[in-house]
Amino acid sequence: MEQLTDTDVCIYPVTPDRWTDMEALFGPRGGCMGCWCMYWRLSRKEFDAGKGEGNRTAMNALVGACQLPGLLAYKNEEPIGWCSVGPRSVFPALNRSRLLKPVDERKVWSVVCFFVQRSYRRQGLTGLLLQAALRYAVGQGAVIVEGYPVIPRDQNASALEMQTGVYSVFQKAGFVEVVRRSETRPIMRFYINEHI
Repeated sequence: MEQLTDTDVCIYPVTPDRWTDMEALFGPRGGCMGCWCMYWRLSRKEFDAGKGEGNRTAMNALVGACQLPGLLAYKNEEPIGWCSVGPRSVFPALNRSRLLKPVDERKVWSVVCFFVQRSYRRQGLTGLLLQAALRYAVGQGAVIVEGYPVIPRDQNASALEMQTGVYSVFQKAGFVEVVRRSETRPIMRFYINEHI
């Protein structure tokens, strides 16, 4: 399968004028089972209560308030992929996770989720989105960017299992593992000053 390159896609922050593109990408199911990429932003109770329309409304409110919750990738003006990126503080569910709790007190940005249109999976789009997320975070003043990828147990891992990204993609982008509290779930960091 041919790999996508920087020249194949355009990636932009999700602004109010791009909301309908995000809706088109996420479709009637809201990405993964009505998530609308709100899982890391809400309490478990709020998330479960909002699955579907409630989470769509919550994400729409973030976009409408110009909070720029992530990035959309386009090919030929069609939205084909998403990456959620922002200061770790906007993802409180990370702090409640025993595996993903803070490593230290340093201020970090987090890349928490990817969603790629089925026909563009396994073509390198996640790596392109991750690079764009790094550029975006640096532009917003980030000095450390964290990721929470999985190490798939086998080649048949589902898109749902890999929604936070895959270890090898983060490693290729220059992220280094800083802690692993689970066999398959490390915390990785990209230190901006080391790459300037």
